[in-house]
Amino acid sequence: MKRPGPLLTLLAGLLLGVFMLSLNATTGTKSASSYREESPSPKASASPAPSSSPTTAAPSPSPSKSAIPNADYAGRTDDDSSAVAVSLRDGKAIAYFCDGRDKESWLKGDVKDDGTMKLTGKNGAELNGTLKDGKSIRGTVDLGGQRYGFTADKAVRPSGLYRATATVRGAKIDGGWIVLPGGKQVGILDRDGKPSAAPEIDPETGAVTIDGQTLTARPVTP
Repeated sequence: MKRPGPLLTLLAGLLLGVFMLSLNATTGTKSASSYREESPSPKASASPAPSSSPTTAAPSPSPSKSAIPNADYAGRTDDDSSAVAVSLRDGKAIAYFCDGRDKESWLKGDVKDDGTMKLTGKNGAELNGTLKDGKSIRGTVDLGGQRYGFTADKAVRPSGLYRATATVRGAKIDGGWIVLPGGKQVGILDRDGKPSAAPEIDPETGAVTIDGQTLTARPVTP
């Protein structure tokens, strides 16, 4: 039996190659060398929107307690029978009405921002006044069924209002003094409920001698 010749062998190889190419084209199979895996495209990451920091409202300034300046005032009634002193501090007021003999009253209350005040004391005593440009207080005092008009000018120490309380030789002492501009003093000393004219104080130190004992009268403020 003769072996196929080289020509036949070559022809058979060509036919096999053509058959394989036709098969690949029909099935659409890619050769290993032509296949490349497609890597997924990275997704664009959304950058977060910058968070707006909360706006902090600036604190509003606290209103002052009162527009009324701190000061002392002293003067006399329109009929010149008595003296009146008023001390103002932080919208509060304390006042003293005194005739220097036997009639007196301590009064206190608030001062409004418009400078008006209504102060009250024992036994229905009442002071109604208005501050005039910070220089004086004009008003009335109702006491013992009578009404007294008054004007109290701004006072500079030692003018102003003073008080001393103590027990001297078993008696309860309560003294009030008004030192008027110019230095004149009007005061009442109460001994166990009995009023009388008060001895003068040293306005520089407040020292006063009562029944042989030295006391100190101090400035009065609300």
